Amino acid sequence: MKKTYLVLSGLIVAVLLFVSPIAFKYVFKRSIGSTPIAAQTEGVATFAGGCFWCMEPPFEKLDGVTEVISGYTGGKFENPSYNDVSSGKTDHIEAVQVHFDPDKVSYNQLLAVYWKQIDPTDEEGQFVDRGHQYTTAIFYHNEEQKKLAEQSKNTLEEAGIYSSKIVTRIEEAKTFYKAEDYHQDYYKKNPVRYKYYRSNSGRDQFLESVWSNQANPLEDKYSMKYTDQQLKEMLTPLQYKVTQEDGTERAFQNEYWDNKEEGIYVDIVSGEPLFSSTDKYVSGTGWPSFTKPLVQENIVEREDPGLFGVRTEVRSKGADSHLGHVFTDGPEPTGLRYCMNSAALKFIPKDRLVEQGYEQFAHLFDGKK
Repeated sequence: MKKTYLVLSGLIVAVLLFVSPIAFKYVFKRSIGSTPIAAQTEGVATFAGGCFWCMEPPFEKLDGVTEVISGYTGGKFENPSYNDVSSGKTDHIEAVQVHFDPDKVSYNQLLAVYWKQIDPTDEEGQFVDRGHQYTTAIFYHNEEQKKLAEQSKNTLEEAGIYSSKIVTRIEEAKTFYKAEDYHQDYYKKNPVRYKYYRSNSGRDQFLESVWSNQANPLEDKYSMKYTDQQLKEMLTPLQYKVTQEDGTERAFQNEYWDNKEEGIYVDIVSGEPLFSSTDKYVSGTGWPSFTKPLVQENIVEREDPGLFGVRTEVRSKGADSHLGHVFTDGPEPTGLRYCMNSAALKFIPKDRLVEQGYEQFAHLFDGKK
């Protein structure tokens, strides 16, 4: 009996010695640490919105996004594992790093998508997931991203979409650690488990209640990206030269220099509203001239060094079309002359504003014949 017991004990010990490492590896193989990703300042964005499984799909659907990585950031603990972060003891939070082509998708477009995935008023987590590790934050990689992130947050606040204050943090990007492989594209690798988790998390129910009948004030329908070939097909050679190659058309030999009809002028590429006939005047230069933009936010001004000094170039915000230049020799009340190329513009007569989707400007011409 004793001999049998010793044999059995020996077998048990042997099995344990053999099985224990396998069991240990099985239990802990999903939490062996993360990998830091080299810091970048361009073509990358980092967003925290609670469970990173749910934050990957919306960005991966965007044209121009090349990769979305789930990971951890915000804390000082190096190479944290999922177990480390989920314990709430590392100061890290779950986040996604979005790699994108700025020529195809803008940072503003990424922000518009981000805000529609989260509850920015919850400072203790997101939906069913509670704790600092599931809170929301935007980690900016350069000063331009910081400015745009703050602007987007202010826009949402002013829109009054939420009944409570927005608490999403905007912070400088820190070391981003790529999470364990099984977390990457989890919604693709484990669709049944992902759908079960998401449907029971409360995320979709909240987003539906907020956005089902609410337009996103951050979505810019004019921020569209075309390939160079598409632009060449949709524009005339002169329009392409002016808008894409910063060209200048001939004075007095262009479409709108002496146009006296009432209406607005929009970008030839994107259709974003730029100027109004109510601000147009005869400058004597041979190009259409305006004292001010119709929508200031749609105008971008840049220094343009040249042979005869530095001028101020004017471009459209959405399409990034070269429009012309602005000078300080205009009439009152602004003293400015926005000297534009007709080839960069499309004129919408006042009686076609509603038909073409610019009804918000029809009041400018009320009572005018």
